Amino acid sequence: MKILLNESELQTGVEKLAQQIADTYRENPLTIVGVMTGSVVLLADTIRKLSMPLRVGVVQAASYEGDRRGDLKINAELMPDISKRAVLLIDDIFDTGHTLEKVVGLMKSFSPSSIRSAVLLKKTGRQEVQYTPDFIAFDIPDEFVVGYGLDFNDEYRNLPYLAALEESDLAKHRN
Repeated sequence: MKILLNESELQTGVEKLAQQIADTYRENPLTIVGVMTGSVVLLADTIRKLSMPLRVGVVQAASYEGDRRGDLKINAELMPDISKRAVLLIDDIFDTGHTLEKVVGLMKSFSPSSIRSAVLLKKTGRQEVQYTPDFIAFDIPDEFVVGYGLDFNDEYRNLPYLAALEESDLAKHRN
């Protein structure tokens, strides 16, 4: 595994992301919805840096099984009422963009007054959709990354840094 962003770099990026969010919403009430499970660390770190009135909820979206993409499954049962509210969707990574685009589409069906999105990471050159997140903390190379909430087979989420799994790391999990 090779470290792409250390703990200090991640915290600096999250502080800048939170400042951009604060500058956009100012003191206006905001509902933040984290896309579970990958956004849990980013969600917690970001909301602690915001001083405007907040409501927080989650939506669960999953499309990976190990390192293979499967059908996207979305569960919005834990999400608060967002009708007529400003909503910020927080996700861990913008890869092909299909997950975030579909979750944003689902959120629009609940009639928020506005909806924006923030991501920790955007993979360079992987996007397959026209949608682009409103706030991006880091652009990263096209590598399979773990840590700071991101996982491989539900492992590595607890790492305080962001690392790229190398082929030898992936091979260990396939055996």
